[in-house]
Amino acid sequence: MALQQDQVVLRIITKLLAPLIMVFGLYVQFHGDFGPGGGFQAGVIFAAAIILYGLVFGLDAARAVIPPSSLRLLVPAGVLLYAGTGVLTMVLGENFLSYNALVPSDTAKGQHYGIIAVELGVGITVASVMILLFFSFAGRGKVKA
Repeated sequence: MALQQDQVVLRIITKLLAPLIMVFGLYVQFHGDFGPGGGFQAGVIFAAAIILYGLVFGLDAARAVIPPSSLRLLVPAGVLLYAGTGVLTMVLGENFLSYNALVPSDTAKGQHYGIIAVELGVGITVASVMILLFFSFAGRGKVKA
């Protein structure tokens, strides 16, 4: 894949837009329990920012921003956050993912905290998997030293 070295405007716009896309991803992530959005959508948006960066600046530059080794740790970390929230509710005496157990004195807070934890786990996993898929497909045919 040829780098876009001569596309100065594209490179500048990408440097301006990538952080804004990530901030929008965070908004979707943390607004998801109140309205449309949530972990899956936020993960896709966050991954799109990294993929855009990789398309414009090259695969090696994107891998320098977020190394595949970090992504390989984030995938199970997101799954563990999701599952761990459910296991915690079971340890506290309720059903799997019954968030009322998280704050027994205020079930609304328990629901809020539980949804945030689960959606964060989903967002981390989706973003990490999508970026790893991009790295895998974009890097095919490259010989690693």
